[in-house]
Amino acid sequence: MGDETGCSGDRMEAEDTKRAALLRQITEEGGFAFVSSVEKAAAGDLRAAEAAREMAWEQLHSGPWHEVVPEWRDAYAMACLHVAEIKSLVGERREALRALDMGLIMGGPLLRAELDAAIERIGSAPSNGQETPANIGSGLGSDSGADACKWEESLHTNKEPQEALRILPSKSLSGKRVERRAMISFETFISDYFLRQIPVIITGAMEQWPACEKWKDINYLKQIAGDRTVPVEVGKNYVCTEWKQELITFSQFLDRIGSHKCPESTTYLAQHPLFDQIRKLKEDILVPDYCYAGGGELKSLNAWFGPIGTVTPLHHDPHHNIFAQVVGRKYIRLYPSSLSDELYPHDESMLFNTSQVDLDHIDTKAFPKIENLEFIDCILDQGEMLYIPPKWWHYVRSLSTSFSVSFWWSSAPSNDK
Repeated sequence: MGDETGCSGDRMEAEDTKRAALLRQITEEGGFAFVSSVEKAAAGDLRAAEAAREMAWEQLHSGPWHEVVPEWRDAYAMACLHVAEIKSLVGERREALRALDMGLIMGGPLLRAELDAAIERIGSAPSNGQETPANIGSGLGSDSGADACKWEESLHTNKEPQEALRILPSKSLSGKRVERRAMISFETFISDYFLRQIPVIITGAMEQWPACEKWKDINYLKQIAGDRTVPVEVGKNYVCTEWKQELITFSQFLDRIGSHKCPESTTYLAQHPLFDQIRKLKEDILVPDYCYAGGGELKSLNAWFGPIGTVTPLHHDPHHNIFAQVVGRKYIRLYPSSLSDELYPHDESMLFNTSQVDLDHIDTKAFPKIENLEFIDCILDQGEMLYIPPKWWHYVRSLSTSFSVSFWWSSAPSNDK
């Protein structure tokens, strides 16, 4: 008992030291008003806590993201912690969780452990009874049997290739397919695919993942993550002018998937580190052994979750990628990196890894080189993994409601090209 008390005291002292150092840094950056507000927030002043959060938020939006002073990101997380603590004390659990999620999404790394601990504590606390439960709502957000059946049906659309062809780009599934291998060994993966930089679909490697069954249940997802705030993309895809980003609860996001009607309103959770934010979902998946090929390290673990028709335009990524299809199915088309010049990359620095070609509506006059380019493609079904080598171009379309996980990793420096 004495040791536990001592460890707890040491931890609190370390946290206090860390916060004091941050406040000194913010003072040096001219944030006197922020520091004053934080001191009042620490004494339980909600208005001061919200004022501090607003001041930090303004600093985060004072210029391009890469130019934001890192200490202000940590300061934003600190203010979010104070807001959440005060909100939770008066029973406003959902507002407290939102503040903490914003701290995780927009804040810096300094206080991440404190944010995670607060979410664990507040998230498991009983509601004061004044808030509407997360699984009560409209559309597919409710927990009725009929809506659960609708959700289940949305996971099984376009199961037959002939049915899927109606919504796929021209020439889909007409040529060479991505090779499929069942439970290949680590050594075979390295020798036949990793070193040769060739895509492959691996089947049977996700049978131990709890996610493969649990994530099919909309009520499970709402129970685990319903009140959590997540960043989503809204629109056909990120190169469209109407595209935007929003922050909504996971329950609201699930409702939007259920009521999805047109590409312009498509709501998609894309390339988001959801499992760093919502740790209970991370317990449902396993990092594939294949991700240790090359002796490198895992760079990011991201979620891709959206309705039928969600499209990620033709692009390439810098890392090795195991793309795991947990729920639903996707069509994926791939072009090797050697064809980059023929795929018309954008000139803009922000979109240099994205093609100007819209594969769903190819303009052969503007982009004549692409018409006869060879590609390989596939329908990736639930429970299957696709290895995408670095710089391979790929286009992705959801054929049903779909939940995928991407594991990006790098080779050891000596192996990088």
